[in-house]
Amino acid sequence: MMSVEMNKELVRHFYEAIQEENYEALNEFCHEDFVFYPQIDTPFPGVEGLIESEKKNFDAFPGFKMPIKAMLAEGDQVAVYFIFEGTHTGIPFAGIPATGKHVKFSLMMLLRIQDSKIIEKRSHVDVHDILKQLGA
Repeated sequence: MMSVEMNKELVRHFYEAIQEENYEALNEFCHEDFVFYPQIDTPFPGVEGLIESEKKNFDAFPGFKMPIKAMLAEGDQVAVYFIFEGTHTGIPFAGIPATGKHVKFSLMMLLRIQDSKIIEKRSHVDVHDILKQLGA
């Protein structure tokens, strides 16, 4: 069983790989039964599901920054608070062609650890805030 500090370190490295857009590395951090939930009832199984769901969002904001502002852990769970910043110069986001507008918004993630790997990731973000910043 991993300690709370080890769980936090695992999650920190997971998000470093995302920040570096090193999607191949995500397999190192995720359990074979990993599931990503961008919404409570919308599971994306496997690392492939996470990449399918999220890479297009990151690709809309090339060179994005997503520093961790706070991380709390208890037992097998780690909660992470971020501030995402990026400029919409890449592919369309939510069907909106690149606007060139800068966005800044908060994200909360809740991850669960099992067998020294991340087995579940739940995302909480206000997409309407992002769309408003893009002028939609």
